[in-house]
Amino acid sequence: MAGSPAFPMRRLFLAPLLALALLSGCKDNCRQLAEQLCDCAANTNDRNNCLQGVAQRASVTDVSSSDNTLCGSLINGCDCHTVGTVQGKYACGLARTPLP
Repeated sequence: MAGSPAFPMRRLFLAPLLALALLSGCKDNCRQLAEQLCDCAANTNDRNNCLQGVAQRASVTDVSSSDNTLCGSLINGCDCHTVGTVQGKYACGLARTPLP
């Protein structure tokens, strides 16, 4: 009987870790893309400020299914090395491609 109090304590300790693990996988594609763009910041302070802004906006913004799909299609093509170019801006969703 002396070992039984440890089990509830272990469960209480693991519950927040499990919740964090589950929540960390719940970012939509647009937030992932925005965070990826934050990684392009010139320094750590700018990067952290960018990430904080992304988190704040994500908490009050609903992403539509079509926006989420669009952001998902941009994630792999968005690159910090090319984001300063016109093509890079298109690839990261920072500019709209001109209509023909």
